[in-house]
Amino acid sequence: MKIIAFYLPQFHRIQENDTWWGEGFTEWVNVKKATPLFKNHKQPRIPLNENYYDLSEPAVMDWQISLANKYGIYGFCFYHYWFNGHLLLQKPVEDFLNDKTKNIHFCLSWANEHWTNAWVSSESKVLMHQTYGDKESWVKHFNYLFDFFQDERYIKEDNRPIFIIYRPELIDSLEEMLNTWQELAIQNGFDGIKFVYQHISYHLYNKKKEELFDYSIEYQPTYAQVLHRRGSYEKLRMFKRKISLLLEKKFGIDVRHYGNKLTHFDYDVIWNYILNATPSSSKSIPGAFVNWDNTPRRNQRGIVYDGFSIDKFQHYLSKQIKNTKEKYKTDKLFIFAWNEWAEGGYLEPDNEYDYGVLEAIRSALIENDEFPIVDESDHETK
Repeated sequence: MKIIAFYLPQFHRIQENDTWWGEGFTEWVNVKKATPLFKNHKQPRIPLNENYYDLSEPAVMDWQISLANKYGIYGFCFYHYWFNGHLLLQKPVEDFLNDKTKNIHFCLSWANEHWTNAWVSSESKVLMHQTYGDKESWVKHFNYLFDFFQDERYIKEDNRPIFIIYRPELIDSLEEMLNTWQELAIQNGFDGIKFVYQHISYHLYNKKKEELFDYSIEYQPTYAQVLHRRGSYEKLRMFKRKISLLLEKKFGIDVRHYGNKLTHFDYDVIWNYILNATPSSSKSIPGAFVNWDNTPRRNQRGIVYDGFSIDKFQHYLSKQIKNTKEKYKTDKLFIFAWNEWAEGGYLEPDNEYDYGVLEAIRSALIENDEFPIVDESDHETK
């Protein structure tokens, strides 16, 4: 069983964030400023021993990888931010690539949305436009990715690196782009690329083009949340989604969260929906989530899952591991998330639960006879 954790690199300073949000901004700023919004609301989240780390320091990722290996995490899925040649937050993963002693598997997920200020404002302003260019731009992007693809630690299947696109429905030239990358991969010694999409919105908007992808990730809890809420008003919801997508693609206006009030979901209800659902197709890769609370980013427009506990998480994850083995045609399970502190999904130790989340993952793997054996002599995970 290969548990792969989504990994957010926004824990180091970059010039753009200094300009947009103020000098010294990192994700920790959102985490620290959070306040309780209702009775028993557990905010702010505090890392164990107030370890507000800086990912520009190489030792931090060494510590993270050591924890991941100890508790059975197979790999990290690093978010990749590419804006038609302009990179953001690339330092942690580039440092990782250049240091071959950092022993963990990895892949990339291209977070291909506009960067906006929607998380803090009801007036969406585009900070960095996402455009996709032409074949020359796609070749340039592939050449950057190729250094990662050929790394021995990069996750591959059948001599094909796995590359994830967060929201491919935003890309008008998607088919041409993917075909170009397939050709380039073959020209450079691979048998192609295994393309994967992450967000359920592609499934909702582009079912006819799903043949472009080898896999889809049931990215949780978003995947279950969207499907769970479908009902008698689905046609109206789909109309609103299509209008929202048009505005986002053409003008960079994110209206998905306009007018939202603080929304509560029941942790047990969503997890039971996840566990009882049937895979949407033979291409589905299952997902799991620790918890969700994005009020540090969105305040009163956020979403909170009520009812989390370590015991519940371990119980549900153990069942999802069993589901993966019995229902899905894959040995991978993507989990939200390694370090999404401002969205309430993190495996790293904190002051409330200590190492409890990581211990729950290890226990869930052991319960299913899936805990990996680490050979310290050659640092290989079997």
